[in-house]
This record gives sequence, structure tokens and C-alpha cells, in this order.
Amino acid sequence: MRRPGFRVSEWTGSINRRHVISVLLAIVIFGVLMIWLPDTFTYEARLMTAIVGFGVVLWMLEPIPIGLTALLILVLMLLFNLADSSVVYSGFASPATHLVVGGMMIAQAVNATALVKRVSYFMVKKWGGKAKGLLGSLIIVQQIQAFFIPSTAVRTTLVLPITAMIIKSIGAKPGSNLRKMILLGVAFGGNISGTAILTAAVGNILTVELLGRYANIKITYYQWFLYTFPLWLLLIPAIWILLYKIFPLQEKDKFFPQVQKEMGEKLTELGSMSFREIRCLIILCVIVALWITEPFHGLHPSVPALVGAVLMAIPGIGIARWDDVVNINYNTVLLLSVTLSIGYGLIDSGAVDRIGDYLSVGWFLESMQSPLLAAFLIILLSQIFHKLVSNVSAAVVTLIPIMISVASNAGVDPLPLAFTAGVTSLFGFLLVVETMPNLLVHSTGLIEQRDFLRPGIYATIVTVVLTIVVAATWWQVIGFM
Repeated sequence: MRRPGFRVSEWTGSINRRHVISVLLAIVIFGVLMIWLPDTFTYEARLMTAIVGFGVVLWMLEPIPIGLTALLILVLMLLFNLADSSVVYSGFASPATHLVVGGMMIAQAVNATALVKRVSYFMVKKWGGKAKGLLGSLIIVQQIQAFFIPSTAVRTTLVLPITAMIIKSIGAKPGSNLRKMILLGVAFGGNISGTAILTAAVGNILTVELLGRYANIKITYYQWFLYTFPLWLLLIPAIWILLYKIFPLQEKDKFFPQVQKEMGEKLTELGSMSFREIRCLIILCVIVALWITEPFHGLHPSVPALVGAVLMAIPGIGIARWDDVVNINYNTVLLLSVTLSIGYGLIDSGAVDRIGDYLSVGWFLESMQSPLLAAFLIILLSQIFHKLVSNVSAAVVTLIPIMISVASNAGVDPLPLAFTAGVTSLFGFLLVVETMPNLLVHSTGLIEQRDFLRPGIYATIVTVVLTIVVAATWWQVIGFM
């Protein structure tokens, strides 16, 4: 995704001053880390940490596209020979990468049908006549999509055109509470939609991949759902109530029957569900069934995703042209692949062990012995780190190896620590740059960064409290913590 306000002329002609300053800042961070990191860091560990710091600044300020930043980091790792080339390139060979590729191809195929529009129109028609129902519909539709579309960015992109149409239909004025509530419902709803479905967020996939590679812990689709579905079920109504309460509406803004009428007309235009849509739904159900039954057949989630992509495009069975299915966002592929390579590089260079050693002070290691206290500290650390790093993938790929190292030093199970850090990193409500749903909603120009601040603070507090509640209850009951 490109940052709002980006212009092609910035690359073809004039150079934006902010972009130059951002690049210079990234270089300064690189230099500071190379010079000031303690001698306990080997040259390779210091250089790897400096490259990651350099990349994080570029991802956070985005003077160049995120995919280009990822490629630049990959080139630097290769040029400085920080790890064997097989390790550096291993992110591209990871099953996690192919899961995301397959998921994006499925999303492209589904988008070639009217299925998503039909579901969205139906839900808004049924409950969108009132402000509460409209907000709930926009949140819930993304939760439903999460079962079938493994990308928060794609899910938000599919919902935004419908949202813009609704805003226009009800006359939600710029700066009004009604407009803010609706748009933040899309953003925050997108952020929580990846909570319980392993394949629904890149952060989940990275967490599972790193735990499997460096802690020899395998988490299946079913297990992820088992651990997180109570948190997900609590977050959906919590975010809905929070946004409705924090943006009080005038009486005239609480009811809009014209929305239900317009959605009804849209459904009429679509007509009855076509055989193509039915085939699409059947293929999606097959994919989800294979994901759910992973403990029985043992197939990595990437396999059903790729099978689904094939079925979606194969002539006679499929629902979309191959040229459309393969038209995916390669920026996302580069971002995921390189962030995985960064995680491997941080570990192989020894940087993670050194960082883990500095975190392994007496009081912190003692805190890790108490599951609830450990969860609380990890949640706070992850939230703060996510605010600093901004990019979800970069936050996860840095935090998970560190948590594994800390768990090793503390002599505790790394799964609860790393898992808590991974799930917490999904939740970014305060800053536009924290998550793709925030960035996409902000890029419409219909809402400002300052509109995220107050609700973002409350939403962050809510997610912290609810995660602790789930850790203290459900995770104890199932023996996870």
C-alpha cells in the first residue's frame, strides 16, 4: 500500500523533503546501532540489528514503498553475508509465504464474483436501518470474511466501497460523530477480525512459523482457534459498544431506513445467487473444512490454500480467469518473506540471544514464573513495541524470537509468552500506520489521524483488559497457561 498523499511525480521528478528526511533518519539509526550497541553483540549481531532498525524506520515512515524496503533489507543481508544465502532466501520458501499467496489468489477469485457484495448488502439491509445495527453489520461482515479471505487488507478493501456508499446515502457529514463511528468501525473491525482464525492475519502465520522453526512447537488451525475464540467473541461486542458510546449521536442520526431500501435495491440488481457463486461457496467451504481438520490429515494450512487457488481458476470448475487470480499484491509477498528472513537472520546472527540476555534481568525472569504477571508484562511490552515499530510483521518477527529466548533463560514454556506477544501485535488502534485496516480507512480521506486517538486509547485498554481476563480464565481452564 502506498501512503496517502503519495504522488507519482515524487518518483518521476521532484523529491519530497519528508521522504529525504525519513531516509536520513533511517541511516542515522543504522549508524547509532552499529556504534553504540554493547561489545557483547558480535559484529554480525550488531550489523543485523542495525539493518533491522534501518528497515523499521523506513517501514514506519514509508518514504519508499514497503515492498521496496523489504527488498532493500534482503539485498543488505546478502551483501554483508550475514547468514548463508539459503537462510536469507528461506522466507520465500516458507509454507507461511505460500499460505498468504494462496489466500490472496483466493481473494482475487472471490472478488470476481458478487458473493462478498451479496453478503454485505444482505447484512446491512437486515440491520442497517439503525446506527447500532449499521455499525454492527460493518464489524461482523469482516469477521465472516476472515474465515475465507486470509488478509486484513483485502477484507477492509472489499468493505470500504460499500461503506463509502452508505456514508453518502445517509449524509454523514465530514467530522461528524456518525462518519467517525462508521469508518472506525471498519478499521477496528478489520483489526480484530484476524484474532481467532490462524489464516486470517499475517501476524498469526508469522507467529506459528517462528514457534515451529525455533521452539519446535506446532500450532494447528484448530488449536489457534481454541486458544483465541473467547477473546474474539469478547472483542466484537466490546469494540461495537465502545465506538457507539464514544461517539454520541443526535436522534436524527440514529435511524436511516433509506439504507435498507438502497441495499434491497442492490440485492435486487444482483438477482438470485448464480451457479458461479454457488461453486465459489462450495470451494470456500472445502478449503475451510481442510483447515479445520488439519489435526487429522496433517496438511500445512498452505496446502488447502493452494488447492483452493487451483480450484478457483481451473477451467470448467473454477470461477475466475487465471490472469485475474494471479494478479496479487507482490508487496505483501515481499514483506512477509523478508520479515521471515529477518527473524531467521536475527536468530542466526546471535542478536536475539543478546537482546534476550538484556531483558533477562532478575525481576523480569522472576515475573515470567507467574503466568498472569508474565502475560500482563508481555502485553504491555508488545503494545509499546508495536507503537514504535508500527509494522505488524516487523513487530511480530522481532518479538517472537526474543520471547523464545527469554523463555529459555527463565526456564519456562515459550508458547504462552510468544503466543501472547503475537496476538497482541495484531491490535493497533491508536496510530494510522499500526495496521493495514487503519491505513486503508485513513487513505479514503474521510477521516483524520486525530480521530483515531481517543477511541484508539480506549480500544487499546479494552484489548489489554480482555486478553488478561481470557488468560486468567480460559487459558487456565484448557491448560494453555
